[in-house]
Amino acid sequence: MASRGMPLDTAAIFSTAMEGILYGFSVLMFVGTMWALTRKRRMKEINRTNTAVAFMLLILSTAHMIVDIIRIEEGLVTYRDTFPGGPAAFFADVTQITFVVKNIIYSLQTMLGDGMVIYRCYVVWQSVWIIIVPSLLWIAMTVCAFCADYKLSNATSEAGDVFAKPTGQWITAFYIMSLASNLLASGEHSFYLNTRGPRQIYSGFLGYRIWRMERNISAIRTSNKSMMPIVRVLADAAILYSVTILTGLVCFVEANNGQYIILDMTMPIISIAFYMIIIRMAMKTTRYNNTSTIGMGTETAREIPQQYHMKRMPVEVHISQVTHQDETSKSAY
Repeated sequence: MASRGMPLDTAAIFSTAMEGILYGFSVLMFVGTMWALTRKRRMKEINRTNTAVAFMLLILSTAHMIVDIIRIEEGLVTYRDTFPGGPAAFFADVTQITFVVKNIIYSLQTMLGDGMVIYRCYVVWQSVWIIIVPSLLWIAMTVCAFCADYKLSNATSEAGDVFAKPTGQWITAFYIMSLASNLLASGEHSFYLNTRGPRQIYSGFLGYRIWRMERNISAIRTSNKSMMPIVRVLADAAILYSVTILTGLVCFVEANNGQYIILDMTMPIISIAFYMIIIRMAMKTTRYNNTSTIGMGTETAREIPQQYHMKRMPVEVHISQVTHQDETSKSAY
């Protein structure tokens, strides 16, 4: 399938530049994440799961950035005059080792990020049943990623570009599974107006769970602390990632070379979406001096209501006294 849009050498330069900018932001947010996870905590109190995932996301993003720089150098400098068809043909060649490696790294980054969203969903719900569908989508996405990478690693020089059917069908399925899994597990929100004013609609297991808990305790707490900022943080991260994936899917289906730009930008965006949840929850924790279950990951959803002070309801006690008299004694109950 013939690609459309900007020339591939131009797309390669632009995508690497945009990835570099976002990568810089992600490194800065990684530092903030480490501060949020370790601040005023003993070694045994540090959440190892989130710390490990943060490091892995940084390592994968860095590796992808390095591979892209090497790929730019090879296409525009090393093989500029020797590769048949020039730089544009080089960047369209799916058999290049740098192209295969960067797609493998992207697949690992996506599976790690989506897997962490599903894990957070389990932490909040404390139920395996609620994550069955997202987990099945995640497994299907993993299979599609493996098949796509396998097709790329075994492709020949006559295989065509990435939009060709042997690889294109698996990449399209990968995009769809990733988008569905992320939306279902984390959820997004939208706003609409009615006669009573603005209201919020939240879909997705994670956002819905916290929203329902907020409604259950709102009538009996005295403080102005609310869990709705947690939902907004999750929604912001979900929207950021979902819009990126949806844009990449549309570009890929239309065989537009803009998908290369979206692909490279998605790498640091996955890291940024993960980091922003932890950092914003740490800011809320510092402000209100409480602990968040979503940012830290190991606490259970049952602990969330314990952050709020409950109203002391007046209790009126009536004591009845019954006197029984007989000939020998008088007893009071």
